[in-house]
This record gives sequence, C-alpha cells and structure tokens, in this order.
Amino acid sequence: MNIQKIRADFPILSQKVNGKPLVYFDNAATSQKPIQVIEAEANYYKEINANIHRGVHTLSQLATDAYEASRLKIQQHINAKFSHEVLFTSGTTHGINLVANGFASFLKPGDEVMVSALEHHSNIVPWQMLCEKTGAKLVVIPMNENGELIQSEYERLLSDKTKIVTVNHISNALGTINPIKWMIEKAHEVGAAVLIDGAQATPHLKPNVQDLDCDFYVFSGHKICGPTGTGILYGKEAWLNKLPPYQGGGEMIATVSFEKTTYAELPHKFEAGTPNIAGGIVLGTAIDYLNEIGFDNIATYEHELLEYGTSRLLEIEGLKIYGTSNQKTSVISFNIDGIHPYDIGTIIDKLGIAVRTGHHCAQPIMDFYKIPGTLRASFAFYNTKEEIDALVEAVKRAKLMLS
Repeated sequence: MNIQKIRADFPILSQKVNGKPLVYFDNAATSQKPIQVIEAEANYYKEINANIHRGVHTLSQLATDAYEASRLKIQQHINAKFSHEVLFTSGTTHGINLVANGFASFLKPGDEVMVSALEHHSNIVPWQMLCEKTGAKLVVIPMNENGELIQSEYERLLSDKTKIVTVNHISNALGTINPIKWMIEKAHEVGAAVLIDGAQATPHLKPNVQDLDCDFYVFSGHKICGPTGTGILYGKEAWLNKLPPYQGGGEMIATVSFEKTTYAELPHKFEAGTPNIAGGIVLGTAIDYLNEIGFDNIATYEHELLEYGTSRLLEIEGLKIYGTSNQKTSVISFNIDGIHPYDIGTIIDKLGIAVRTGHHCAQPIMDFYKIPGTLRASFAFYNTKEEIDALVEAVKRAKLMLS
C-alpha cells in the first residue's frame, strides 16, 4: 500500500483545522471520501440525472442501468445469492427498522427478541419499540470486562422462544469483533432468525453473507467512503418474501386500484418512492475503490495502526483503554483518570485532532463500565503512524493543562 498516494485521493486530508494539519480519527462515525467518489457523484448530476425504472427516454435508462449495475456490484461484494436480495436503504438504521417493523407480523406475547450488550442504539431502540408493540420480551446477551460477549450466557439464553437475534459484527464503541458465524449457527439451531449490524465491519472486511448464513445483514455507505444517506439491507430471499412492505408509494406496487393494491417483486417491494439515485450509483464506486486497494491490505495495515496506537497511548500515565479483546478492529476507546473525555476532546481539537467523545450511541456499554463516555480514536487505511504520534502528544498536552 502506497499510503501517500492513497492520502492524495482524499482532498479533505490536506486541509488545516485551527491552523494545524488535520488528523482525522473519527472514521467509525463516518469515513472521508476519495476524489473518485466525489467526482462520480458530480458526474451523475452533470451527465445522466433522471428518475429511474419508470422512463423510456435515454437519460432514465442510463440512470437505471447505472443504479442496477451498482446493485450487482454490491451483490458480488457481499456474495449474496441473488441481486434482488440486495435492497438500497438510507443507511444501517433504515435497514434495521425495516426488518423490525416486518417482524411485528410474526411475534406474539412471550416471544423473545435477543440483542447484545455491545449494540449501538440503532440496534436496540427499534427492537424495544417492536417488543412494546407486540408484547415480546427483549433479552440481552451480557458482556465481560474485556468488552466481549459471554458466549456461555448466549447459549444459555437461547430457546425456542427466541425469534430473532440481532448483534453487531463489530462494536462501534470498543472495536470488538464478535464471533457472529458461531452465533448464527447457534441461533439457527433453535429456529431463530439473525440480523447482523455490519456498519462497523464493512470498512474493514468483506462480509460473505452466504458463508455466514445470516438472514439479514445491514450496513451504511458513508462509513465505507461512500455518500451519506446510503446503505444496504441484505436479506435472504425467503425472508424478504415473508416480510410485509415497510413503506407504501410508487415503485413498490404491481397494481393499484381503490379496491386493492398488489405489491412488486423483490427488490422493489421495499424500495418505495424515488431513491437516492446518485448515492446508490456512487456507493458502487466507493466499493470499487476499496476493492482496488484490497481488503486484505486494509486489514493488515489497520492492525498495524491499532497495535502502534495502543502501545503509544499506553505510555501516558493514567490512561485506560476500554475494549481489550484479542479480536478487535482499529478502534481505541480510552479515558484518563480524573479528566472528563469531553474536556480532552475539546483541547485536542484546537490542535487539529478529530476524535469522537461521549457515549458513542452505546450508553449501555458506558453504564457497564460506570463511566460517562470515552475518547474514541478510530483509524482508517489512509491514516498514518505519524498522525498517531500527533494524537499522543496532543493528549499529553491536554492532560498537562487539565491536571
């Protein structure tokens, strides 16, 4: 990997913030975009902007072809069996809500929905709402001090009452990589469906949904160098055929009369209205870009950054890292004794360092550790060890100022 060549693809990385070179370590919240993605979106609007699927004129057909070509790219990328198992959404949250809304048709009082203690709020709240609506019970897989799910407890909690298990592939707050293939196998043994939140995984690896055998897999485009407001819900054909439509409107219908409406075949059944056409097309461009670099190369390099960042940060007296699993990705959540993370985050921002502070939409994790939040430095393939050195020096300076 030629890191300097890669960094040159990202215009935002060359700017200064507060008079200092930007060090962007908030990649778990959203990734930066390469010039290839930025130009592809501009070119769509300059050259083929038109509504899709409904027009016979040339621009509409060009836009439709590009949109569906992107769907095929994504099918191949995640190894879905059929392209109609790939649904365009506005992001991970949209995909989770679509499935949770559909499961209202299948649940009754006494049924159980299982989530993990490591979840982002977007993979907790929709299921709580579903349970309130149906009388089902929310069951939580507990975690340990290392930020890992307790596998023996997961097996104990599974039963024939479990109707769906929903768990993240990688924790956004701690970076823990969950043993999802094993978890899926165990859930299927009791007849439960499984939804995997892949928002934090897809920037670092290629999910093989057929090998995982998950029933649903969701992720966001903006975390993988794509546009905001884009995402994917993969669902097995059988499940998508069983789920009712999530929204009504144009495109998701076969026939409409005032007496009765019939619904379109997959994937259009779940894609009501005019979608984010440019975003869907350019999401394919972003995936092409990442595949050109190579996910094996990305994983190897980001692991180097994780190890280097961990060792350098631990040089700081009083610094504690949360999430110490041996299986984790390039995320470091940490605090310094006696200092609020927000105060450190504010100071290092003045030095050009962008990290995330707070509970990271994972308040149950913070409650488990009895802390208000953490500083989270999340590394991407375009970051460098020199930037990590700058982070360490900035944190040391902040600590000195606040002590």
